[in-house]
Amino acid sequence: MIDHVSVAVRNLAAAGAFYEAMLAPLKLARLVVREGTIGFGKSYPELWLNRSEDVPRTPNAACHICLRAPDEAAVRAFHAAALAHGGRDAGPPGPRQAAMTPYFGAFVLDPDGNKLEAATFPGRG
Repeated sequence: MIDHVSVAVRNLAAAGAFYEAMLAPLKLARLVVREGTIGFGKSYPELWLNRSEDVPRTPNAACHICLRAPDEAAVRAFHAAALAHGGRDAGPPGPRQAAMTPYFGAFVLDPDGNKLEAATFPGRG
């Protein structure tokens, strides 16, 4: 249903390095670099970072994006990489109960306060 998402960041170079490390365990790579934007994905850009001076600075005003992970190990690696590169913990790796199904996930905040989640759904492929 969703083709791609965009995330506003203040420092594109720093955010690019952060996201590159954090997204690697999910098999997402830097695919496009242009003036003011970086695109990550598997075969085409699915997640874009866009430099902006208007990044929300209040709690819960930034975005929340959940990314699918292939397994629990990738969720743990995503979380560890984010913390190692300047992210903040917003929910450690572990089992969770969604509205319709249990899953294994982790939450982090990027340096701009955007909330990123990695989730895997055991038994759902």
